[in-house]
Amino acid sequence: MTRPAEQPDVRPSRLSRDEIEANFQDLHPPLGRSEALIEADRCYFCFDAPCTAACPTGIDIPVFIQKIRSDNVRGSGKTILGENIMGGMCARVCPTEVLCEEACVRNTHEEKPVEIGLLQRYATDPIIDSGVQLFARAAPSGKTVAVVGGGPAGLSCAHRLAVLGHNVVVFNRDEKPGGLNEYGIAAYKTVDDFAQTEVEYILSIGGIDVRNNVALGEDVQLRELIDAHDAVFLGIGLSRANDLGIEGESLDGVVNAVDYIAELRQAEDKSTMPIGRTVVVIGGGMTAIDIAVQSRHLGAEQVHMVYRRGPDEMSASAFEQALAQTTGVAIHHRAPPNRILGDEHVTGVEFTSDGGRFVLFADMVFKAIGQQIGGFSEFAMQDGRIVVDAGHGTSIDKVWAGGDCVVGGSDLTVTAVQHGKLAAIDIDRTLRGAPDG
Repeated sequence: MTRPAEQPDVRPSRLSRDEIEANFQDLHPPLGRSEALIEADRCYFCFDAPCTAACPTGIDIPVFIQKIRSDNVRGSGKTILGENIMGGMCARVCPTEVLCEEACVRNTHEEKPVEIGLLQRYATDPIIDSGVQLFARAAPSGKTVAVVGGGPAGLSCAHRLAVLGHNVVVFNRDEKPGGLNEYGIAAYKTVDDFAQTEVEYILSIGGIDVRNNVALGEDVQLRELIDAHDAVFLGIGLSRANDLGIEGESLDGVVNAVDYIAELRQAEDKSTMPIGRTVVVIGGGMTAIDIAVQSRHLGAEQVHMVYRRGPDEMSASAFEQALAQTTGVAIHHRAPPNRILGDEHVTGVEFTSDGGRFVLFADMVFKAIGQQIGGFSEFAMQDGRIVVDAGHGTSIDKVWAGGDCVVGGSDLTVTAVQHGKLAAIDIDRTLRGAPDG
């Protein structure tokens, strides 16, 4: 239990601007040419590569690594981007430690796996940075598809549809496209405005009209889109942060982590972001890790992350948990919150554990217990998400969906990209009247 402050201590500039900029440098600096060639040489180029089987987008990993080994970086990048148009961002944020790299045959007690994520970044960054378009559009189909959502699922769907010759209109609720890649990922994972650089590359294929600040259900209605377009894809994510449902949740200083992360990502000067001296984060997922680590980077002296279940049940990977702990975050398990303390401003949180109740005093509390979709009662739903078939078609004719908003969404960029790609392929098949399969 930490001691309560005499009064809440939440303010900006806990650290200098230079200190904060240093703290938010690239989490995984890119490989140089010699480093990439050495790492590529470690790959066994397995015929039935388990790393490829573990990749949600099905990238042929041995092939792209072999091309790096032969110094064909552009060919390597095309192999990646052909399956995952957001391969650059996924190289930065994908939990490779539980996907391709965990499956790597070199991942043993004696040695580390091939650094597939860093090799993927090595291959894709030069293409995306240069803006050289590797893909050409097919002959115009005369069809138009509305894509709702400018995040990974929506942009992936839009790009594949454009390549297939369809015209696409993207309706994006935010000021900029990119979705969680732009607004929801820790700033130290995607530096130098990479999210927008990648978006610009995706849109450079042509045939994609992006309309920002347009929200479904407010500025445009689903029925309007169905009537005005040949097909509709929903990549709307999970827009509502879950509430704790406990006493004191409305006190000043109790903040939704996703809202704070979005504001931090858009801040030109991160030292202007207010942060508490002592911070409590409630949750056990990637968002909880991101806000906990960034709180420390902004100058919080103590950060406590509290999860209601055990460590094995946390959705944050072991790597992310270790990152938080080595950054100075204390992680507490099996302690659901009971109530938030304070009169007008939060002063702490009372938790329940096997040993009884305990209090962690804090002048700032972040809620990071997940999100849910908005009201879409017209769809077949399961556990608060839209039900889709194998081609990502919904229960409504002419409407497909993918990403976090559907059953099977894993809150990962790479999964959302695959959903968008599969939906685009199925939309194309349907619009052209092709038979199933």
